[in-house]
Amino acid sequence: MEILNSLGVLLGSSWASGVNLYLTIAGLGIAQRMNWIDLPGNLEVLSHPLVILTAALLYAVEFVADKVPYVDSAWDSIHTAIRPIGGAALGYMAMAQAGPTLQIPVALLTGTIAADSHITKATTRAAINTSPEPVTNSIASITEDLSVAGVLYLVIQHPIIASIVVIVFVLFSIWFLKKMFKFLKKAFGWLFGTAKEAKTTN
Repeated sequence: MEILNSLGVLLGSSWASGVNLYLTIAGLGIAQRMNWIDLPGNLEVLSHPLVILTAALLYAVEFVADKVPYVDSAWDSIHTAIRPIGGAALGYMAMAQAGPTLQIPVALLTGTIAADSHITKATTRAAINTSPEPVTNSIASITEDLSVAGVLYLVIQHPIIASIVVIVFVLFSIWFLKKMFKFLKKAFGWLFGTAKEAKTTN
C-alpha cells in the first residue's frame, strides 16, 4: 500500500507541476508542514518556510500573468523547460533513498508527465488566444488552478485515485493534443496566409 501511495504522490505532483509548478510546491510544502501528508524521500525540504514563501510569491506572479491574453502564452513559453525540469526534480528527490538506479528512471517518468500536462495547457492557451478576450483566459486560469488543487487533494487523501486520474488524463491528452495541433495549424496558417497576402498586395 505504501508503494501505491508513493506512486500517487509521484504521478499527481508531476502532473500538477506541469500545470502550475509553484502552486504544486507550495501546496505540497504546506501539506507536509501541517502533517497532512508524509512526503517520500527528500521532498520534505518543500516544507521549509523559505521554500513555501518563494513558491507562494512566484505563484502570485503567475496568478496575474496567467490571466492576460498573450502574456499567459509568453509565460508558458518561459516555463516550457522549467515545469518539466521541476516535475523531474520532484521525482528524483522522492526516490532519494532508492539511489540513482531508480532515481533517474523515475525522474524521466515524472518529467515526461509534467511536460505532457504543460504542453496540453500551453496548447490550450494558444488556442484560446486566437480570440483574445480576457474573460476566457481568466476562466481557463482559475479552472487550471482548481484542477491542481483538486489533484493535490487526491494526492493527500486518495493517492491511488490520484494515480488513476493522471493516467486517464495522459491518455486523453494524446487525443486532445492531436486535435489542438490541427486547430492551431489551421488558425495560424490562416493568419500567416493573410499577412503574406497583404505583403504581396503592397
